[in-house]
Amino acid sequence: MKTGLEHLPQGKRDELAFVVELLRAGFAEAIAGRRAERFRDGKLLKIILFGSYARDDWVEDPVGRYFSDYDLLVVVSHEDLTDVAEFWLPTEQRLTEEVSSGARLRTLASPIYHSLDDVNEKLALGRYFFIDILRDGILLFEEPGYPFAKPQPLTPQQALKETQDYFEEWFESACEFMDDYEGNLAKGRLKKAAFELHQATERFYHCLFLVRTLYSPKSHNLNRLRSLAEDLEPSLKAVWPTESKFQRRCYELLRAAYVKARYSRHYRITADELAWLGERVAMLQGLVRTACEARIETLARAA
Repeated sequence: MKTGLEHLPQGKRDELAFVVELLRAGFAEAIAGRRAERFRDGKLLKIILFGSYARDDWVEDPVGRYFSDYDLLVVVSHEDLTDVAEFWLPTEQRLTEEVSSGARLRTLASPIYHSLDDVNEKLALGRYFFIDILRDGILLFEEPGYPFAKPQPLTPQQALKETQDYFEEWFESACEFMDDYEGNLAKGRLKKAAFELHQATERFYHCLFLVRTLYSPKSHNLNRLRSLAEDLEPSLKAVWPTESKFQRRCYELLRAAYVKARYSRHYRITADELAWLGERVAMLQGLVRTACEARIETLARAA
């Protein structure tokens, strides 16, 4: 695995060093005073930069309002330590606050959390996502003595079978939520329609991940899923325009719908806003179908 950041400007290197500092400090604080052995002896083992900043094709486009995130794989010693709410939420909030202030950090960091055993299991199962991170990622921090397992690539036939199964399951599920959205919109159940549309969007992103990498992050955070998906398939950037206040507001309403459309009496969305969102998610549906079918066709030729 690579360790150098020479391809990045000094400002980006300084930001990444600060992010690593916050992640390590936040983890140390989260496990301090824990009595359970798995927590008391818990370790943060690795922090790895992957995605556009590792590949050096990152984007900062103030006009189009598109900015690449720092994609980070955080590896810990025990699966329980990957619980975001219990161990990582204060650190993620601190990272967001630092970006808002702009004093030491201007680029959003998007960590994902896995135990070493989980990563090694996925490498043994030939999951492209983790194999690619080992090949292209940049090690920012490492606790010595905890190596990754040797990747075991799938045969073309195995890859094709798993990919087809994921596409059939997840694309169909996403389309069902689209049907539910349309039914609830027609009946005027706007908050219910917003939640169903969020679920359809989330599942289309998960479908793309699973078909392209045989892995998908355990997250309902639409911003994070969107960022990773657009990094994987740049054509998806066209789905969410940001030229107008209306467009930005609609996306924020969709993003918030996973929780607020179900539980907040203050959540409000109009039929016009939902109709526009439905058009954008239908575009996402078509682009995901095209990308997935192209991937399956490539694997079928190889098999």
